[in-house]
Amino acid sequence: MQASQEVARRFPSSDQVILRVADARAGDVAAVADPAYRTRVADLTEALLAIPAVESGFSISGDDPTTPLFRRILVNPDPAATNVVLQVDETPPEVLLPRLEQVVADFDGDELDIVISGVPVIVELIRRSLFRDLVVFSAAAVAVFALLMTAIYRDAAVVVGTLATCFVSVGVTLLLVQALDIGIGLLTANLVTIVFVLSLSHVVFLSGNWQRLGEATATAKATLEGSFWSMTTTLLGFASLLIASARPLRELGVAGVVGAGTALAVSYFLYPAFLAGWARFESAVGSRGEEDVRERTRVARGRGRWVLPAAAVFVAIAGVGVLRIDTDPGLLTYFQEGSELRDGLSLIDADGGSSTVDIVVADPDGARIDDRAVFGRLDVLQDALEEDPAVGVVLSPAVLIEHARTIPLAGLLPVPTLLDLASGEAMGGVALGFVPLDRSVARFSLRMRETNREPRQAVMDRLRGEVEAAGLTTEVMAGLYDLQAQLGRLIASSLRVGIGWLLLLFLAIAAVVSRSFRVTAAMWLCLAAIPAVTLGLFGHVGVALDLITSPSANIALAIGADAMIHLTVRQRRLRGDGYDDPWARAVSQIGPPVLAATTIVCAGFGIFALSSFPPTQRFGMAVIVGTLTAAVMALAVLPRLALITEASEA
Repeated sequence: MQASQEVARRFPSSDQVILRVADARAGDVAAVADPAYRTRVADLTEALLAIPAVESGFSISGDDPTTPLFRRILVNPDPAATNVVLQVDETPPEVLLPRLEQVVADFDGDELDIVISGVPVIVELIRRSLFRDLVVFSAAAVAVFALLMTAIYRDAAVVVGTLATCFVSVGVTLLLVQALDIGIGLLTANLVTIVFVLSLSHVVFLSGNWQRLGEATATAKATLEGSFWSMTTTLLGFASLLIASARPLRELGVAGVVGAGTALAVSYFLYPAFLAGWARFESAVGSRGEEDVRERTRVARGRGRWVLPAAAVFVAIAGVGVLRIDTDPGLLTYFQEGSELRDGLSLIDADGGSSTVDIVVADPDGARIDDRAVFGRLDVLQDALEEDPAVGVVLSPAVLIEHARTIPLAGLLPVPTLLDLASGEAMGGVALGFVPLDRSVARFSLRMRETNREPRQAVMDRLRGEVEAAGLTTEVMAGLYDLQAQLGRLIASSLRVGIGWLLLLFLAIAAVVSRSFRVTAAMWLCLAAIPAVTLGLFGHVGVALDLITSPSANIALAIGADAMIHLTVRQRRLRGDGYDDPWARAVSQIGPPVLAATTIVCAGFGIFALSSFPPTQRFGMAVIVGTLTAAVMALAVLPRLALITEASEA
């Protein structure tokens, strides 16, 4: 962002919006040669220029598409389509795009097929999709949560109390986050869902113990230790994001810390009141007795010997996929494949690129850019960049001068004079967008092709190499394409650091909870398997882990940590009370709440699969995979692994 701000300061220019205008009735005549098409484009351009936010525009109706500059920005490989390029001011995208869409709607139809692109447009389209999904699918998930809780507990007090607790937790968290001046962005948009799930986890374990004990105060006391350490694990996990370089991740860390603490406080302050004053008590054990409980659990003795080997093999195979995880998805992957919007953006991307990058270059010896020898190297770099398969349209001082030389008599003027003329008010200062007045550096403006799925960092490195090969040095690289590359690296780094710190912190908490070195090791291995499976499966199937999807790992870890901590606390207390098979009894008592929470969370997040916004789909899928893995690790693997370690210790 600092690099982008530096480029914007040194090279004042406006954002661009590109409209691909195709002749819907195209025949054998190219669009640029069709008078009727040119007339329609002229009318469209005039209507677009009347929009207050539009500063200027270029199209074949007023600009010669055969000249070096306009040939690059207006003409497409498809002869039936040309571009209208608009320069827009700093009007917010959520205000600008509806104005553009209103004009386009008047012209789009039987005669013209129009697609809009550009950084402001893409930003607003992503914001719309994210906001729509936040409202629609969060509400749908809550409805599913309520229906499943009704089916599982069959008690209005439990259902109403759970929803009230979760909604109050969310409301208090949002108020506190707002007080801390943290806005709702790409990652914090999922804060509502995250806090809802954290609160739901506490409530489910309270409900499970209440069914066993039947008294609200005793239930709260029996559950509090596990809930406290679970909250501590989750809170520290979010706190680990505070060391991330990406600001959205740091904001999520602060919001997550607030949400984790709020979820615990509200759950224990509000929910027990519903249990004490309204809920009906029905023993979870029933008349079948303790012997039946023991018979039903059969944790690790004599049965299920295949569970540990199978789990080890599965986790190992899935974990290999972590090395293949893609944290740098293409810009087009934010839009559903096969949709009209995605297809239209793909056409613009194929024509000349859709993601911007600016390269500021200089002479290694400090010579002026308008020096004859140095400017010749700009021509070399222009040719090299245009031949790169990942690069679409390239604009630079070399293109401006090439375009200027098509003007009569301008070809007789030297480069310094032409740049001076193009920097003056009479020419609108067009050259200042590419060379400053001191002529110390030059800016190359590139549109990158997102359909080229070569790793973004490899492309950036190759572009730097092309600059050096031309005899120049790279001063700054910035723009949306470079920002995406850096975000990809930051996501990967934050996952490593965040999950690594969380696992390290959980090791200490597990030691406090279990009070056994071997059980601590078993708990840690089981928790480490959750991100290994979740991220590994994404790597194997080639699903991208974008900025919106990445917090799903924290949710899955929080759910897994909750289940394991509550299970371990319960078996420790049972062991202290002198019961035989404490792990079996612990699974019998903690298993139903864990399975209930797993069912509710998976069904709720399964709704996200119906979204038309791929990041929302990926987010829901990641939470489901992580939640299922957490349940298996807590109820099937941890007890067996703990029994083996305890037997070895004995």
